[in-house]
Amino acid sequence: MFFAIAVLAPLFGSTVALLLGRQLGDRASQAITIACMLLASVCGVTAFIDLIYGGAPAGVVSLGSWINAGSFHTEWALRYDALSASMVAMVTCVATLIHIYSVGYMSEDKAIWRFFAYLSLFTFAMLMLVTADNLLQLFFGWEGVGLASYLLIGFWYEKQSACAAAMKAFIVNRVGDLGFAVGIALIFAVFGTIEFTDIFAGIAAHQATAYHVLGFDYRAYEVIGVLLFIGAMGKSAQLGLHVWLPDAMEGPTPVSALIHAATMVTAGVFLMARMSPLMDYAPGALQFVTFIGASTAFFAATVACTQNDIKRVIAYSTCSQLGYMFVAAGVGAYQASIFHLLTHAFFKAMLFMGAGAVIHAMHHEQDMRKMGGLWKLIPISYAVMWIGNLAIAGVPPLSGYFSKDAILEAAWASETAVGHYGFWCCLIAAFLTAFYSWRLLIMTFHGKPRADHHTMEHVHESPWVMLAPLGVLAIGAIFAGMAFHEQLIGQDWKAYWGNAIQTAPSNHVLKLMEEVPSWVSFAPTVMGVLGIALAYLFYMFKPEIPGQLATRFGFIYRFLLNKWYFDELYGFLFVRPSLVIARALWGVDGQVIDGMPNGIASLTVSGSGRMVKLQTGSIANYAFTMLIGVVVLVAVYLLFR
Repeated sequence: MFFAIAVLAPLFGSTVALLLGRQLGDRASQAITIACMLLASVCGVTAFIDLIYGGAPAGVVSLGSWINAGSFHTEWALRYDALSASMVAMVTCVATLIHIYSVGYMSEDKAIWRFFAYLSLFTFAMLMLVTADNLLQLFFGWEGVGLASYLLIGFWYEKQSACAAAMKAFIVNRVGDLGFAVGIALIFAVFGTIEFTDIFAGIAAHQATAYHVLGFDYRAYEVIGVLLFIGAMGKSAQLGLHVWLPDAMEGPTPVSALIHAATMVTAGVFLMARMSPLMDYAPGALQFVTFIGASTAFFAATVACTQNDIKRVIAYSTCSQLGYMFVAAGVGAYQASIFHLLTHAFFKAMLFMGAGAVIHAMHHEQDMRKMGGLWKLIPISYAVMWIGNLAIAGVPPLSGYFSKDAILEAAWASETAVGHYGFWCCLIAAFLTAFYSWRLLIMTFHGKPRADHHTMEHVHESPWVMLAPLGVLAIGAIFAGMAFHEQLIGQDWKAYWGNAIQTAPSNHVLKLMEEVPSWVSFAPTVMGVLGIALAYLFYMFKPEIPGQLATRFGFIYRFLLNKWYFDELYGFLFVRPSLVIARALWGVDGQVIDGMPNGIASLTVSGSGRMVKLQTGSIANYAFTMLIGVVVLVAVYLLFR
């Protein structure tokens, strides 16, 4: 009961706000959606505690029949296990805090009721995704978060950049979603079902199934694994399908926090963990997952080092951290990937909301080059950003230290070439993460103020409704790693996860993590400290160095500043050719397809215009016309009789 309420309460709040928001007003819409989110978070946490600590049995909560078509039958059902319960508790709690934070951040907006309706709709879609008991329902939630993200990213639709960013996110995700949809179809073709329980029970029976394509045989599990990961690449912004994520910063900051911390981008990681019984029997697909995840972690970290928009730096940080999670999943440490997903939700939501507090204080300025000297003026926001940066840099004993280190240990313990590639990429990314995090901190809060005098005079701390959620998230960023380390990936992991995450008998990566050399365990922390030290050197003690390096290594700097030129490459390969083809087809459509019916219509109108002229209203003319008609009729009769 608690579990179902946790999932459905945000839908109720969203529906009321959407249908009655204009009539109820902004305050009432806020109150209803936040009340529903508070109810969802209380029920979500209660369901989590009952399952993990109270001995409640895992199972399926049926909501009713969905599709009955011949032999195909599927239901609306909520899967209640450790994985879904953990995700529901996290999503509802973080989303509730973001709802509360939004009361202050969006206080001056003209469509508050609509924003809160979309926010709750987004939360509901994510909850449906993580509680799905079959692939079709999961795909429903998957597409739901895609739709809601389009609405939220483009919320300020008056801005052309926001509309373009929303379209970009929607279109790029469709590419990944196509792979996911085909993967679901192949799963149904192999197993004859889309129910998780039946699929997992049939894993052993279909290991030899293969597809014969273009003269080659491919194992079905490998093909399915790659297709599922392509879907995950789109939603979780992995290298190649990542280009939508930075542009998503055009949406309001609470949207950025929700997308990057608790919903949407974590959907791909969740998918890998949910499908772990199948993925573990697709080693080739897992190597692909590891390679892409490691490359993404490195790529995004390098780009974040040169960005000047405070939200874009944190956005690329999200992209990099998601790469870590996929490295863990790729080497079989699905538990570690979810562990980092959960800890990351706290400190990443806090970082985005802290950045929002800075933007709020600076009258919507987001360029760090126009900040500086803020730490005395907004000390609470400064302290929150410190905690978030310490967590993401993996400094002990904050939460990021436990989950990030676990991923690097798992990558090394995998004892594979691609696993070691993941280790070194993530280790370098750990150094760069600490560097760009403290670059952000120093440029934003330290040094001389670089904003104009008028702006600095009006810098102020955010209201309590924005600061209180940050305080709660700070507690999670500090203690979540310590609190759940042993249960999620330590000695108690089997008791915690039960059958929620199933792996092959040959998967011993969690046990091997305990046997890695000591330097592997210490390396991430050392690299993090070195990254912090370098940031202090570059931006606190010797601020002229970054400019000198940018001048001396101009090509590398521009390469990173322009995000490895992915947007330009895709523009050349896909956008421009598509526009050329579209314009050509528009000409065919306008002149040929529409031209013929439009031409006939024009002739009809022209002929009608001429016929109208015959209607003069003169009886003499009508009589003369009738006489001519009679003469013609008699002539024809005499001619052809």
